[in-house]
Amino acid sequence: MTNARPIHVGAVDLGASSGRVMVGTIADGRIELTETRRFANGPIPLPGPGGERLYWDVLHLWDEIRQGLLAAVRDVGPLSAVGIDTWGVDYGLLGPSGLLAGQVSSYRCPRTRGVPEEVFAAIPAAEMYSVNGLQVQDFNTLFQLVAESRDGGLPRVTPADGGTASAAGAGSAQRTMLLLPDLFTYWLTGRPVAEITNASTTGLVDARARTWSVPLLERLRNNLGVDLNGVLPEVMEAGTVVGPVRRDVVDVFDPDGRPTPVVAVGSHDTASAVAAVPAAGSDFAYISCGTWSLVGLELGTPVLTEASRAANFTNELGVDGTVRYLKNVMGLWVFNEAVRTWREQGLELSYRELDAAAEAADPLRTVVDINDPIFFDPGDMAARIDDFAIRTGQPRPRSVGEYVRCIDDSLALAYRRAVREASDLSGKRVGVLHMVGGGISNRLLCQLAADATGLKVVAGPAEGTALGNIVVAARGAGLIEGDLTALRKLVRASCDITEYAPDPAAAAGWDAAERQLYG
Repeated sequence: MTNARPIHVGAVDLGASSGRVMVGTIADGRIELTETRRFANGPIPLPGPGGERLYWDVLHLWDEIRQGLLAAVRDVGPLSAVGIDTWGVDYGLLGPSGLLAGQVSSYRCPRTRGVPEEVFAAIPAAEMYSVNGLQVQDFNTLFQLVAESRDGGLPRVTPADGGTASAAGAGSAQRTMLLLPDLFTYWLTGRPVAEITNASTTGLVDARARTWSVPLLERLRNNLGVDLNGVLPEVMEAGTVVGPVRRDVVDVFDPDGRPTPVVAVGSHDTASAVAAVPAAGSDFAYISCGTWSLVGLELGTPVLTEASRAANFTNELGVDGTVRYLKNVMGLWVFNEAVRTWREQGLELSYRELDAAAEAADPLRTVVDINDPIFFDPGDMAARIDDFAIRTGQPRPRSVGEYVRCIDDSLALAYRRAVREASDLSGKRVGVLHMVGGGISNRLLCQLAADATGLKVVAGPAEGTALGNIVVAARGAGLIEGDLTALRKLVRASCDITEYAPDPAAAAGWDAAERQLYG
């Protein structure tokens, strides 16, 4: 996988708290990353029916993407391909003219509370899981679309009558739903599509057929009056060229002066991160460490059993026909919110100081269920840890270091349980644990993950999502060749890897902590 001349590939990588535009320069069997723009992101509160609503400022994000791509061409050189990834589930709606219709809600918006129960009263949860294989979370796109329809943003029909759209929905007919990476791709190319790795987070995809589930869409219409006919665009597999950049929108071009092709990469950021896991074999589990920790396995087929549903595992689709069988674990969100609160209170400590304080604290003194709903909303996480500790008869942390150690220990304990469950439910043996993403800069967390799971941890790359985006975009544009194994070999040659061996002496402590917390 060598190149006669360097290849520059643009990667737009958006997260819930920040975004950036990167360039991957592929030459001599390696990828060198250059960041051309970084910017903040976060939901914006607005008053709405029944209380506050949370929205994304997608126009700001779009402008940052444009500026980042222009900077890439100016500072690095012509781009031979571009790929876009973001977090999952959130979407924008286009009106009949192709313009954005209304605001783009955040998955943390409370509008979906109670919606899953409403949906499952009409369509049993077990029936739905047997089709989409998706972990139930209030913010799944399906539930957001039901809330959207209830608010008048999508057409409604009277359930089971096959009637026409209601008055509330009549003006919202001819909508097109685009998940966020597809929305930005549409603005770049003019072509509306649904890339499959992110589409699979909607709850509307048949996990076996890898396309929209027509029977499920019919059930939504007939049982709930939610009419998505004509709303969903064509499904596209990762690695497919969507089209050229519209140079009247963003003047981005390849070395021959032609408009740069935009490739539908693994547009769910975890799909790109998993594509970049530098695994040598197939017996690996992975953790993509960021705002969320996505813990799971790479499989060839989905696991749609009742036991899998009861364990709340999800079957999200991956690159090259794979399945990301995983569980969403509350990740560094809890830590980041705790730090934000401390800084608002006047406590300024660097991340290095916080990590050192955590390492000096007693292990497993206080552990919490990091997936407890009390940790989902923004707020004072230290106070919530106190509440959880009191409720479960544990000592409260006494210092900042003990709070951070509590978060790290609790994350590692959640990783332990998720890896074991994934292996048991899928029947796949796990021999090594790969950790990718920004969270691997927390060396203590990586070591705790090794100790808690009893597995060797291979940490790296930190820029897994961007690298996965780049290699799939490059291959899709015909710039490089190879299957996932070959792409991962290129990634491994391009990044620093750190290995952590489990401490056998720690096993008894983790066993006791798990019994104490979960019984």
